[in-house]
Amino acid sequence: MLDCWLESVSYLPSFLDDPNDLNSYQWISGWNQADEFAATMAAAATPPQSLLLPPTNNSTFQNYSTSLLTQPENPIKFDHPTPQPTISNPPPKKRKLPDSPAPRPAPISNPKKSQSFVDDQHEDSAIPAAAGGGGGRRASGGKKGGKQSQGSGSNNKDGSNKEGRWAEQLLNPCAAAIAAANFSRVQHLLYVLHELSSLTGSANHRLAAYGLRSLTHHLSPASPPPPATAAGSITFATTEPKFFQKSLLKFYEVSPWFSFPNKIANASILQILGQETDPLRNLHILDIGVSHGVQWPTLLEALTRRTGGPPPLVRITLLTAAAMETNQIGETPFSIGPPGDNFATRLLCFAKSMNINLQINRLDNRPLQTLNPQIIDTNHEETLIVCAQFRLHGLSHNNPDERTEFLKTLRRLEPKGVVLSENNMDCSCNGCVDFPTGFSRRVEYLWRFLDSTSSAFKGRESEERRMMEGEAARALVRGGGGEMKNERKEKWCERMRGVGFCGEGFGEDAIDEARALLRKHDGNWEMRVEERDGFVGLWWKGQPVSFCSLWKLEEGGGDGE
Repeated sequence: MLDCWLESVSYLPSFLDDPNDLNSYQWISGWNQADEFAATMAAAATPPQSLLLPPTNNSTFQNYSTSLLTQPENPIKFDHPTPQPTISNPPPKKRKLPDSPAPRPAPISNPKKSQSFVDDQHEDSAIPAAAGGGGGRRASGGKKGGKQSQGSGSNNKDGSNKEGRWAEQLLNPCAAAIAAANFSRVQHLLYVLHELSSLTGSANHRLAAYGLRSLTHHLSPASPPPPATAAGSITFATTEPKFFQKSLLKFYEVSPWFSFPNKIANASILQILGQETDPLRNLHILDIGVSHGVQWPTLLEALTRRTGGPPPLVRITLLTAAAMETNQIGETPFSIGPPGDNFATRLLCFAKSMNINLQINRLDNRPLQTLNPQIIDTNHEETLIVCAQFRLHGLSHNNPDERTEFLKTLRRLEPKGVVLSENNMDCSCNGCVDFPTGFSRRVEYLWRFLDSTSSAFKGRESEERRMMEGEAARALVRGGGGEMKNERKEKWCERMRGVGFCGEGFGEDAIDEARALLRKHDGNWEMRVEERDGFVGLWWKGQPVSFCSLWKLEEGGGDGE
């Protein structure tokens, strides 16, 4: 039945079965992370040409490219015979090289977890000391008991403790040094980052690689963002359509980052339909999201199980992110697929196999700011539901306040419900914070993504994981989606109420389905239901990732003007 959904990609899980069953997967054998790290530490190459990007409009760094052609005055020497209290001092807890007869130290993470991959807490926790930072402590901190791994291990529930997250302890000081025009410190930190960065290592190594790419671009703001392929990574826009859809589906199976909000959204749509007095009303969904069609097959299948069957007509209006967000606000990460990806055709084929009358209308090259009822072509004879997921944070929220204006437009559409899912994080744009603060927030966002994907893919290397991480890393590069105009859930709720919406709690079915999905993923994932409004938050290691909310028109609330 699903052959028409994705043609020849045979491995994909059926949408009619449990989309989160990982039992059928045959994981490729993992790499020896200690060997990879030792090889990285042994490489004492000079900075690549990608580091030699001269800053513009900054007299302090006018000779930057010339100075970076040589190694730092006291470069890191990994084979130095006598430790020195300088940047050349090697990490005090560096692992033994692969040819050492001594066994590797046992991981200090939860012994119940699979040992299929090794976390980076042991060798990584001391690395910032090589950059003049405050590293060098052992991951255990010299304490006894089961809490010794908190803050560094993959199984750590307290994501606020940053011990062992050495990439951030190099990237954030480097951003601060750039803002302070501290030339020598920037030079040292860039060199250290280059020596330790790798797209095939631990989450720390990968974060260092993506962060290094972002910082070098920041030092040359007149240049366009470097292409992802130049750094060895791939993104949505640089891959092939078939591989793109295959990778999306695999990511949705192994990680709840997007599948969790989609599960909530689909259950909310069914919840709203169940409240309608006329079961024969047509259903119209306005899709302003990043699922690229992956979200809808499960909803279509669920509609066939409704009492009385599916609606006579199901319409999906796709407000795609193409040139509109490229030119105005930068491409919001995860929003733009590769050229030639026509998932609408596959979705229509799937709906036909389910005996569902489906119509799809794509609105390409339409800025969100131009949305109006005439463009959407809605009417009062249908149930209109807006599904806005991880796209609205790309709108400006300062001057002009495009975000509030867009929410007012949604209010004028008079939908039966609005499902809003967004990143639950602070803003990092230029209008709210300075560069070091904004950069550190973007780094925090990417760390959670990389750390969670390491768990989702069991530490194994795969092109699918690399594509998802390469797309997420675009959040670091300004001009490539890096503004990350996020807001906390409380601010989004304030905006929604201000334009005439009122919150509605999710039903028991939605909560139960979300809990069931999350139980099939890593134990560090957590769902939190707000007591006040019934909204749902997705958390990783005790830190918020995203939130899902359901809204209806406030009775007698006007149009929000």
